[in-house]
Order: sequence, then structure tokens, then C-alpha cells
Amino acid sequence: QVQLVESGGGLVQAGGSLRLSCAVSGRTFSSFNMGWFRQAPGKEREFVAAITRLYNTAYSDSVKGRFTISRDNAKNTVYLQMNSLKSEDTAVYYCAAGSRPIYTNAYDYWGQGTQVTVSS
Repeated sequence: QVQLVESGGGLVQAGGSLRLSCAVSGRTFSSFNMGWFRQAPGKEREFVAAITRLYNTAYSDSVKGRFTISRDNAKNTVYLQMNSLKSEDTAVYYCAAGSRPIYTNAYDYWGQGTQVTVSS
């Protein structure tokens, strides 16, 4: 059974930084494409960033240039480095794992989410 566990969320002031981590167990991590999504109160879940098993990356326009996704296959972990945070980045952040192309935004496994709150 595949499990994803996010960590690293918290409260930060606008302009600050956070790094989210997502540890994956239960299957060969290196075979997965990985994604980060977020959901703010009253809004739909939205794509944030993705990284393929071949290390290609993609970002939403709203975070491009501020967020960086990376992966460490030796640690079975994907990261989301978030810089220059804004109040509109406040959301629950979810990581996801799957085998389909990242442009589909279709993932098979999801974490439980971690709260990120940016105070202005």
C-alpha cells in the first residue's frame, strides 16, 4: 500500500519561506511522477507543481519563479521550496503520486495534506 506523508507546513509572514516535504512508502518512489496541489477555503483544489520521474518540472503561473519542486529518490521524498510567500498562498497543500503524464493532473495516491498559512 502506497502512503504519502506531508510535513513542513505552518504559519509564516508574507515574504517568508517554507519547505514542504512528502515522504512516500510502499512502492518504488523513483517510478512515480509527483505533484503538489493546494486547496484554499471555499475554492477548488488547484495544481501547484509537478516533477516527473525523469526530473522534468512544471509549475502553475501563480507560483512560477517563487516555488521550486525537487525530489530525492534516495530518501523517497519530494520537496516544495516556497519563497516570497503571499497571503494568497494560504491553503492546505497536498502531494500526489502517479504514473500518468503530469499534464493530465491525474494521480493515483494522495497525502493527507499540510496547512500553510501566510499572514500579511
